[in-house]
Amino acid sequence: MLSLPPTVRVFVVVEPVDMHGSFDALAGAVRRLGLDPVDGHLYFFLNKRRRIAKALWFDGSGWCVLAKRLEAGSFQLPALSTEENRVQIDGATFASLLAGIDFTAARRGWYRRSSASAAR
Repeated sequence: MLSLPPTVRVFVVVEPVDMHGSFDALAGAVRRLGLDPVDGHLYFFLNKRRRIAKALWFDGSGWCVLAKRLEAGSFQLPALSTEENRVQIDGATFASLLAGIDFTAARRGWYRRSSASAAR
């Protein structure tokens, strides 16, 4: 389980990225988004078929890259209501994304009082 401090923001890059590159190529992709890759935030990239994912972050002393390839299926992103080239998600959503949760089928449960209990 990967836990992130609350000061780390997670950005999902919407456009697919060539996964042949590593540290420098991913840092260049972050710079092309107009962001600073050494700001301590985590940047999450997917390939075109969404079967390979890489996360890049700078921990203050060096670069860190996390790579994951799914054996079956593809990474499913949560609904994106933005037209930007990146979207910010929270740490729990990032952990779910890495775990392979299908956001198109997942629903958040809400407590709803039944009409019988509301009448009391």
